[in-house]
Amino acid sequence: MRLRREMSETYHVTLKKGEDGWYVVQCVEIPAAISQGRTKEEALANIREAISLVLEELRSKALGVETVEVTV
Repeated sequence: MRLRREMSETYHVTLKKGEDGWYVVQCVEIPAAISQGRTKEEALANIREAISLVLEELRSKALGVETVEVTV
């Protein structure tokens, strides 16, 4: 079985600082991908993971089977 390597893609996000000091970040192209962080850097790292998880869920639903991510 051969695994294909994913190509990186660029997405746009909004980043807002809340009254509590945390940064809230949401992907413009994938509104279901929302995250937060104590710093901008943490919020951006977290949204990368959120985007990946939402895309994986969408792929699984489209294929009708469960898929998992494997890094080689």
